[in-house]
Amino acid sequence: MSDTIEPQKLAFSIREACTAISLGKTTLYTHIKSGRLKAIRVGGRTLIPAESLHALLSGEAN
Repeated sequence: MSDTIEPQKLAFSIREACTAISLGKTTLYTHIKSGRLKAIRVGGRTLIPAESLHALLSGEAN
């Protein structure tokens, strides 16, 4: 049995972000479009930085 510590995620895919904060994809994209949630493109993927999710949930987002 291994006692390795898994590092915290720095960013989430759209699907992972929806699961992590219990919101639907349409709602997530609405928050991105309004500027309340930051999204970045890396190659062909859209990623949501973990700190942006935390800010949205804590009410710190715009």
